[in-house]
Amino acid sequence: MKAVLLTVLGALCVLTEGGEVHPQKDFDLQRFAGKWYRVGIAHNADSFKQYRDSFKINVGVLVPMETGSVSLTMWQLKSSGCHSMSFLYEKTDKPGRFKYFSTSSNALKDITIVDTNYDEYALVLKHNPRGGQGSTQVAMYGRKQKLSAELMEKFKAFSLAQGVPEDSIVIPLVTEDCPEGGI
Repeated sequence: MKAVLLTVLGALCVLTEGGEVHPQKDFDLQRFAGKWYRVGIAHNADSFKQYRDSFKINVGVLVPMETGSVSLTMWQLKSSGCHSMSFLYEKTDKPGRFKYFSTSSNALKDITIVDTNYDEYALVLKHNPRGGQGSTQVAMYGRKQKLSAELMEKFKAFSLAQGVPEDSIVIPLVTEDCPEGGI
């Protein structure tokens, strides 16, 4: 376990040089496209804690556009059924970094694909710079609903390094595919 933690901490130093989080080196949007499950979520907003027990694994499909931007559709299973949300992530001048306008928070957010191996996991940072220091959300995505303990530890360590309190790091429960039958 100690060796795993040292490996994770070493990787985090590479990801956050000089306090700035950089996108995945040589990010390849075409390889990143496809189906992803959100298997971990962390947020530094105090209001997040009240919802922590209600999170379920979401599934999304990311489709690259000719412009270099991304269309993302996310599905979430709620008590009233399966609900979808669509987002447009606009490309920036840095591959692996996007911007989108959040109607729920009425703010422009930065999205950085921090680390991915494309066929297993992706560590993603969302930052809302509005107000004071803004808010930070970290998400771990997987091509499957369950990732290894080492990858989940990497997610937790990175979240803590971004100032997310430990009690605001959530590993949602595995759920049925939504929409039914998969995507």
